[in-house]
Amino acid sequence: MGKVLIVVDYQKDFVDGALGFPGAERLAPGIAAKVEQYLGEGCPVIFTLDTHEANYLETREGRHLPVPHCLKGSDGWRLYGPLARYMDERRDGVLMCPKYAFGAQNYGFLKEYNPTSIELVGLVTNLCVISNAVVLQTQYPQAEILVDSSLCDSYDRELHQKALDVMRGMQMQVF
Repeated sequence: MGKVLIVVDYQKDFVDGALGFPGAERLAPGIAAKVEQYLGEGCPVIFTLDTHEANYLETREGRHLPVPHCLKGSDGWRLYGPLARYMDERRDGVLMCPKYAFGAQNYGFLKEYNPTSIELVGLVTNLCVISNAVVLQTQYPQAEILVDSSLCDSYDRELHQKALDVMRGMQMQVF
């Protein structure tokens, strides 16, 4: 198969919820189009879901970022806008990947797709996008890691740009 799309944490709490920021909503049409493109080509699409439990504020992350968000099963945990349908409809090639830290703990299941290129889009560039890109590059060192910068964003424009620069420096294709 070769190509895989990872949509990182494009969830309500990061767009218009607890940690939402202006401009995040503008990514929805482009991400939805890219998802349909990949599925139309028969390529898998993985949605990561930042996932926290009710005790979030007691966790290390919660102590550093004391804003409850993406609580499992809550409205803020759901995918945003037109992408929410992928949580409700079962569709071949679409996988939901809950994650409990900035980067997903195990992308081993991607081996069955023999990834030669892994593209990332989503939120937040300087936290979860870069973390997942590094995890994927480490786990699949022969796969090209691609980051569509027009479909990533952050609450902080300077950190967004710095994260893109770091990923370029790590031999990822940022376009």
